[in-house]
Amino acid sequence: MRNIHFISGLPRAGSTLLAALLRQNPRVQAGMTSPVGSLFTALLGQMSAVNEFAVFLTEEQKEAILKGVFDNYYADHQEKVVFDTNRLWCSKMPALAALFPEAKVIACVRNCSWIIDSIEILVRRNAFNPSKIFNFDATGTVYSRAEGLSAGNGMVGFAWNALKEAYYGTHANRLMLLRYETLTSNPAAALKAVYDFIGERSFDHDFNNLEFDAEEFDARLGTPGLHRVGRKVTVTKRDTILPPDLVRRYENDNFWEDAALNPRRVRVV
Repeated sequence: MRNIHFISGLPRAGSTLLAALLRQNPRVQAGMTSPVGSLFTALLGQMSAVNEFAVFLTEEQKEAILKGVFDNYYADHQEKVVFDTNRLWCSKMPALAALFPEAKVIACVRNCSWIIDSIEILVRRNAFNPSKIFNFDATGTVYSRAEGLSAGNGMVGFAWNALKEAYYGTHANRLMLLRYETLTSNPAAALKAVYDFIGERSFDHDFNNLEFDAEEFDARLGTPGLHRVGRKVTVTKRDTILPPDLVRRYENDNFWEDAALNPRRVRVV
């Protein structure tokens, strides 16, 4: 594989939009969350002491097996710049650095209360379809849903913890944070920053002719529209639907906005 990078970060923060934009470039392969992350973690588990036969695997063999997952999944795109998308990659920076020494990670971020708000809008829009995000539980409230999302193993909480691990970790020089607000309000600058960060020449993207939808995948999650991207990149102004106390609960979680909390000087766009 000529070149591989990763899209990670927080949910509902622009990763699908970023991938859809990058895919306009014929030199690039990018998509929504791929199965590679799940295969990667499953193999890590099976190559650990939980499997008594793992004793026959050397560290070099483990590395080759894991790298082979990427090489085989993207076998049809060997000559392209590949972006694999998964929220778990921020928690696997040491492994990625060992497997792909030149790889960079673009982490999409967004005000945390607006992430919860965005998911809540989808829940209410699909009022007759309980979501897999909440284990198809139809009895919750906006408060229980927010708590579940924010838990350490929740959709938002896990991604937020993984992001902080990468942000403050020893491989932070491989990490760039891309604000959802920047991507939607100034997509040209956002894409230029991505290309600069990975060392690729820019491409003339069309921000008014864009569309992506994973209808079957989202339907299986009970959350139609979860990965839908509109035709035009634009900023939508509206009021939050969250109760004020929930908004306040997340107001101090946007650590990337405070330069004093960025000791490794991670680039934030």
